Amino acid sequence: MSAPAVETRDLVVRYGDFTAVDHISFSVAPGEVFGFLGANGAGKTTTIRVLCGLLRPSAGFVRVAGRGYEDGERAIKAKVGYMSQRFTLYNDLTVAENLDFIAGLRKLDPGYYARRRRELLELISFQKGLDARVQDLSGGTKQQVSLAAALLHDPEIVFLDEPTAGVTPAGRERFWRLIRLVAGQGKTVFVTTHYMDEAEQCGRIGLMRDGRLVALDSPAGLKKSVFPEPVFEFDPLRSLSSSELSAYAAHEAFAFFESYGPRFHAAAAGPEAWARWAPELEKVFRIRPIAPSLEDVFVRVVEGRP
Repeated sequence: MSAPAVETRDLVVRYGDFTAVDHISFSVAPGEVFGFLGANGAGKTTTIRVLCGLLRPSAGFVRVAGRGYEDGERAIKAKVGYMSQRFTLYNDLTVAENLDFIAGLRKLDPGYYARRRRELLELISFQKGLDARVQDLSGGTKQQVSLAAALLHDPEIVFLDEPTAGVTPAGRERFWRLIRLVAGQGKTVFVTTHYMDEAEQCGRIGLMRDGRLVALDSPAGLKKSVFPEPVFEFDPLRSLSSSELSAYAAHEAFAFFESYGPRFHAAAAGPEAWARWAPELEKVFRIRPIAPSLEDVFVRVVEGRP
């Protein structure tokens, strides 16, 4: 078996007395599309900074593409590409100027750079001229060029930090086709996202909460393990007051009760409680069994609502 593309054991990052990342352990296989989810402040970005060679850990074991911090930060940086939702390209420069600048920072050979740029622009089906200013590109096209920039030095692993935030649904779909193409070339893709439909496309997902890795599995595996109870959709037959909703959220019939648009998703607390209360609940709601969604998993595990 090939070595993991990313491996951590008991990774810790502290800022003074504050522990941002608290003894997390996981590995990511070569060519895997790995989702990394959590609320703001959960420790995702700090972990990614460590894995990109930007932040030395306080304790623990780290290997990225076979390199560790004992090899020096540059050894890790040479193996990874990084794309942020906030800053990857300069808006007032052209596409060519942005890529030229990044190639210069990476000290790429001019001949290699020319070939690589051509390959990547073909990969993203870039239709604009290289003299197009980034500020004039659509959000989706800008993110595709940003991905090309992150791949310019041919890294083994690419970290994508909320790469489709603010992009149209069609643009997000095109971007994820690119992610699958990149993974199909053998590269490991490590992605954070707040879109649950995107997370569904990951092979596995790690869920962070308060600096800890609280769950790790495939989307289907997470749904099965987080919701062993039957799950139902509740459609109110009338308007419900806030006090009534609070009462249902704490009701003994439910192990989980959360709003889902105009309806509610709920997990039964147990067969006896459900059998006892179902006739009364059916006077207030239309009830139908459903499969739990990844959003349900996120709310229950990451946001900590039991």
